[in-house]
Amino acid sequence: MASAAPASSLSLTQTPPDTDWPERLWLTFVALGLLALAAAGLTTAPEAGYTVFWVGLALLSLGTVGWSRYKYGQRPAGVHQNYLWWRGSTSRGAVAWLTGVLLTGFYVVLYWWPEYLTHLIRPLEGLSQTLRRKPADQWFLYGTFYSLAVLLMGARAGYKYRHSPYHLVRTASVVFFQLGFAWLLPGLLLALQKPEFYFSYFWPLKYDYLFPGTVEYLVRDGQALGVFMVFWGAVLSLVATPVLTYFFGKRWYCSWVCGCGGLAETAGDPYRHLSDKSRAAWRLEVRLIYPILGLIVLVTVLLWLAASGRVPALQPAAEGLGRFYGFAIGSVFSGVIGVGFYPILGNRVWCRFGCPMAAYLGLLQKHFSRFRISTNGGQCISCGNCSNVCEMGIDVKQYAQRGEPIIRASCVGCGMCSTACPRGVLNLENGPREGRYQASPLIHADSLRILG
Repeated sequence: MASAAPASSLSLTQTPPDTDWPERLWLTFVALGLLALAAAGLTTAPEAGYTVFWVGLALLSLGTVGWSRYKYGQRPAGVHQNYLWWRGSTSRGAVAWLTGVLLTGFYVVLYWWPEYLTHLIRPLEGLSQTLRRKPADQWFLYGTFYSLAVLLMGARAGYKYRHSPYHLVRTASVVFFQLGFAWLLPGLLLALQKPEFYFSYFWPLKYDYLFPGTVEYLVRDGQALGVFMVFWGAVLSLVATPVLTYFFGKRWYCSWVCGCGGLAETAGDPYRHLSDKSRAAWRLEVRLIYPILGLIVLVTVLLWLAASGRVPALQPAAEGLGRFYGFAIGSVFSGVIGVGFYPILGNRVWCRFGCPMAAYLGLLQKHFSRFRISTNGGQCISCGNCSNVCEMGIDVKQYAQRGEPIIRASCVGCGMCSTACPRGVLNLENGPREGRYQASPLIHADSLRILG
């Protein structure tokens, strides 16, 4: 159960306080680190570029951790939401748009013009050879930057939510799985001349892991280990996922294991309040995410039918659909839009509107799981803190006011609504299936008094 802690009230002034000099100093380190990385990417002198690159990473890391400790470690514990909608960086202002453009631009270059990242890739050559016994490429650069972002912003989350054991353990979990299972272990497999494999990702999120071509490659090149990889992926996708979701809801994966969720919960945390809570956004979510799940199921089935030799005419169509999915969903949606639009649309755009794994888990959670967020409407003061922190666009306050349990396919069980509630109204539970949809008895009693 996520612990509740008082949330600070918003100031009535519309002018955020001036940043004091210690915070400016730490932010200066961050800015200098980013400038150094940009300079390293543009330099034509390799040796100088190496030095500037590593100095930039050091400054960025030092500045981020130092700023996090000063910003959140020195203030009282609790969820502070002051000035989020009045700062340009967190209210779709100029800073947010600039950040979004830079993130989007980086993803576009990474996917389609990696040659422009050569001077950022070269400094990682030694690290790549040590870890993977392979030359560095754009994907090693991306994985390193991604993991570093989760680690550094995970430290920020640790300072910010230090009052909540639930969030401390959850943050440690996503950092562990990203660094260990999504960065270190795949590299070690390559060093051992085994297929690169991400044990924390599986179908349908890692959509090609159950494609016939990938299965054949893993079994052929990985031999016994490859057979285990195929077995692992199939069992996690088709057996473990339903079982774990039945007991714990989709949070066991989306908020504790998944790398996409890990980045959203750490680097994307400053933007969680930007998620659209409107009914129109919910309708768009339903119209996008379930057809995407249906598409990848269709592609997988068609590929296996074609590979079986029974319907060979399906091969071109199936491969064409697979390439379209990889481009439109695997690259544009999950990367360019899913991360690049954090500062504008919130930190769970991909998870909410596009991720087939989230759709799969959501269907299980809504219809078959024991997980729910129970509410005590008699204690709700309608402050709206819970809705403001919901990254999945759920208007939690409406449920809390009515004392209704929250059972939504989109809920990732992050627990932030419970943590932000000043009255302890919301509780994350893995209770029995019986009575799962019933509202609080206190609400029923109040209703009877009013009607009587």
